[in-house]
Amino acid sequence: MAEHLKFERYCWFDCQVRNGRFPNASTLAHHFEICTKTAQRTIDFMRDRLAAPLEYDAHRKGYFYTDQSFTLPSSRCTQNELLAILLARNLLADSADGVISRSIQSFGRKLFAATGAFGLDEKKIDTAFSAIWHGYTPAEGEIFRQVAEALIHSRQLTFYYFSPSQNRTTLRLVEPVHLQHYMGSWILLARCTERCDWRKFFLGRMSQVRLTDIPFTPPPPGYWQDHLAGAFGIFQSGHPQEVVLRFNAYRARWLRHEIWHPKQIMEEQADGSLILRFVVTDFREVKLRILQYGADVEVLAPEGLRDEILGEIGRMVKVYGGE
Repeated sequence: MAEHLKFERYCWFDCQVRNGRFPNASTLAHHFEICTKTAQRTIDFMRDRLAAPLEYDAHRKGYFYTDQSFTLPSSRCTQNELLAILLARNLLADSADGVISRSIQSFGRKLFAATGAFGLDEKKIDTAFSAIWHGYTPAEGEIFRQVAEALIHSRQLTFYYFSPSQNRTTLRLVEPVHLQHYMGSWILLARCTERCDWRKFFLGRMSQVRLTDIPFTPPPPGYWQDHLAGAFGIFQSGHPQEVVLRFNAYRARWLRHEIWHPKQIMEEQADGSLILRFVVTDFREVKLRILQYGADVEVLAPEGLRDEILGEIGRMVKVYGGE
């Protein structure tokens, strides 16, 4: 609340100056019922921290702007907002070759200078908070920059893309509509012009990315949002099926606090076990997640997923010398 009251003073004083009323500390103090010293500190802050081009006219006994093009920031950054920016920098430190975190760091330092840091210590924040990603596909900074440029300006993008499943690299021309940060990896949703369909591309698998001069009109989000959310995992193109998993009582201690899907359903069992239900459109990612828990989880449905897990277990037995 105190920050908002201060900003109200800045706005009022700015308005008085623009209207040629030559306000001073006394008029500011009288209007907001504060002491003159507090009013003068407000004026000094505007001039020294907000870079307001204020000059005092001794004849008019008030302030005026030497540059009428100056504008106040739309709002004051609060301590929590500044902390959030610095935490975002730490969370994305290794993302897109560090290009995002460096930009956030530069912006954060400007806010530190403009706000007096609210008592926050940048080094303390770096020591106290961190983020670790594993199993992700890193993206080069220049590739991220060109993809972001294509998204912002709605221009077609061309690149070579490596498909691990097909073990080959192909040239793609796409119309990008959305960039998603998923489990540490950046994934582009775009319309592939050759296939005339929506495709997802990991930035870490792109090479020789080139931003073209060809513009396109992005379709409304309703045309492509289903490819981003709705079912479990990054793959969203198949037929929706409900997955039903049963975790034993031991593993349920952890699982009952996890979110696998925003619309998941958890059912506590009398023996302490837990049944988890959610929708998938593709088995690839959920299979890996299930195998992570070994014998602590059983697939109850669908039958196709259960069969695939059984087949994988059989192949694992052969790898480890079983019969």
